[in-house]
Amino acid sequence: MNELISNLEQIHTTDLGIVRIKRNLSLDTDDVVGWCKGKISSANASISRNGKNWYVRVDGCVITVNAFSYTIITAHRA
Repeated sequence: MNELISNLEQIHTTDLGIVRIKRNLSLDTDDVVGWCKGKISSANASISRNGKNWYVRVDGCVITVNAFSYTIITAHRA
């Protein structure tokens, strides 16, 4: 199992992160972290690690998560 998936419960973001992710992905939800966790854990997610970050490519977007703190840094359309 992937390290990011096994630590899914630790994934979080900041208040500014929520605003940034909602804007970048045009999301209409207040549970941005829950939405991202759902995408990260989906069967068609491609997860890779490059340096200090995890990159999750899924459904036309890329979610960037810090590998040490499990903070969602940003997300954008691929």
